[in-house]
Amino acid sequence: MLKHATGTAGSLSIRRGIVLMLALIVLVAMSLAAAALMRSALTSNQVAANLAFQQSAAQSADVGVERAIAWLEQKTRELASENPPVLANLLFNSITAGGSETVNYVARREDPGAGTTWDSFWREQLVANNQINSLPIDAAGNQVAFAIHRLCNSSGDALSSGCESPALPGIQAENSSKSSSAKLQIPSQTCYRITVRVEGPRHAVSFIQVVVAM
Repeated sequence: MLKHATGTAGSLSIRRGIVLMLALIVLVAMSLAAAALMRSALTSNQVAANLAFQQSAAQSADVGVERAIAWLEQKTRELASENPPVLANLLFNSITAGGSETVNYVARREDPGAGTTWDSFWREQLVANNQINSLPIDAAGNQVAFAIHRLCNSSGDALSSGCESPALPGIQAENSSKSSSAKLQIPSQTCYRITVRVEGPRHAVSFIQVVVAM
């Protein structure tokens, strides 16, 4: 009878040990699952926050675009003389901010070289050559800056500078000679590229480009 009781007690101890092992394994598995779930939640929150910052930066870029368009419209309306009205054509040449001028402007096209990112081109070329215009940091903490390039091969009047024009009918000057049907196509508008860079919280950087014709 004693041997039987001892055998029963030993079997009970073994079963308890197995249950304890299984409980520990389940506890470890649940801890790992909880840690993974918490990490996934934190990652999702971080991604959502980064997207919110990028969206805020993109919205702030609209301010730079509107500021650049307003300046271009003002310059295209400026007159060298009022009677008779003659346009000043100030956009034919590059402009450096200072004095009465408030905006840096480039009258020729400039693009990043092969293998160069726009961010590198912005810092190494546009900033270095004083071609950008920075606005005060807004309420969302975004720093907006913009650059304006006339989409022409060189400075000067639009006809001789190889300027890009929209697909709109221009003013045609027909040759007065009846033996020739050649026509000179004069572009009615010139294209300008506005590049806006926004740097916001958490090093969020967004670039927006808009091409306008005036």
